[in-house]
Amino acid sequence: MLRLCYVVVVSLPFVMYYICKAHYIEKHGGDFSEERRYRMARRCISIMMRNGRIRTESFGQEKLPREGGYVMYSNHQGKYDTLGIMISHPRPCTFVMDADRSTLPIVDSFIDLVKGQRLDKTDMKSQMRTIFQIADEVKGGRRYIVFPEGGYEHNKNDLQEFLPGAFKCATRSGAPIVPVAIIDSYKPFGLNSLKKVRTQVHFLEPILPEEYSGMTTAEIAAMVKNRIAEVISTQLRLRKAVK
Repeated sequence: MLRLCYVVVVSLPFVMYYICKAHYIEKHGGDFSEERRYRMARRCISIMMRNGRIRTESFGQEKLPREGGYVMYSNHQGKYDTLGIMISHPRPCTFVMDADRSTLPIVDSFIDLVKGQRLDKTDMKSQMRTIFQIADEVKGGRRYIVFPEGGYEHNKNDLQEFLPGAFKCATRSGAPIVPVAIIDSYKPFGLNSLKKVRTQVHFLEPILPEEYSGMTTAEIAAMVKNRIAEVISTQLRLRKAVK
């Protein structure tokens, strides 16, 4: 939390500039392409990373589907997760966020900038409408980040239960599923320190529709979780061996 407060204070001039610009874009959205919005979002992330002494190493971009929409499913560790994935993802993508957490001023403007979705966990009908909306957008070629664990309190590099319902975005759209393994992403805003931190983002081999066809969402959730767990376990073992 210390780093988050520090980054906001140090970056305040840039934050205010981009918030104002985001509001302008929201009023004149037709004049700004998704690519332009995404470049602006990544610029914001880069400034925050520099001021916060955060470095993210990314792997597997060559595995990402070259055409069409897809859904990235990642483990969840903290407030930095989405930013780490977006700065590592070369083409425009967006994300789904808990509606309650999306009301903070900076967060609210950011999610509007990248045209993300807010998920109301208290209203089942609203959740289903959001899932259907995401599926339709993915069919149209958009790329989404979804965190099937839901919460991230005290997760660190451990995995929690992957909620099967989160995978309806992919099954309904019939799009590839891209598992994403993040490591140490809890450190930037979870440790009470300003020391340099390094995180990792691993894009895994896509799971194509023909591979998960006929599977239940529970089976898909287990498969994605196992693939992510394997990468995290391997990376942590390698780190330990080096030490």
